[in-house]
Amino acid sequence: MFKQERLGILEGLLFAVGDEGITPAQVEYVLEVNKDEVNSLLLELKDRYQNISSGVTIIEVAGVYKMTTKKEHAPYLKRLIQNPHQRGLSNAALEVLAIVAYRQPITRHEIENIRGASSDNVLRKLLNFSLIEEGGRLEGPGRPILFKTTDEFLDYFGIKTLEELPELPFITPDFNLEEESDLFNFSEDEEE
Repeated sequence: MFKQERLGILEGLLFAVGDEGITPAQVEYVLEVNKDEVNSLLLELKDRYQNISSGVTIIEVAGVYKMTTKKEHAPYLKRLIQNPHQRGLSNAALEVLAIVAYRQPITRHEIENIRGASSDNVLRKLLNFSLIEEGGRLEGPGRPILFKTTDEFLDYFGIKTLEELPELPFITPDFNLEEESDLFNFSEDEEE
């Protein structure tokens, strides 16, 4: 395997692991190379990002390497994540938000069991938008985080309390989702 191919694989690994990052030992194992080669690859990839007009860089934190955005772009990223009204919420975000609203406090695992899909990124986005927050920890193994809605959630949907949420229909075999599609159709312009 050529060095350029290893650099591409390393770049993909850094992207795939996200916030968790990757240790040199993990890179050694995956690429089947020695420690010196790993250090050389990490240094070269880090230098590459520093020397081009890229929005990302490679950092090391406590022996773990991560791909992250450059500090000088922070004002733009902050502007992007602070205003959910301009960007709107994806269907996945609305789905998770509805689950949290109706079942709170609820763990990530419980949300994923209901959705049948991973919810890490969606939960992170909703936390960044301040539409949900940590509501303590569940007693038990691992003490998972419990999530609940915030006052910003109420404001975003134009309601004063959670009691104003529409009642969920009892789902029967003849339940027609299209007929019930306006269940979560909140309008910011609605009069109270």
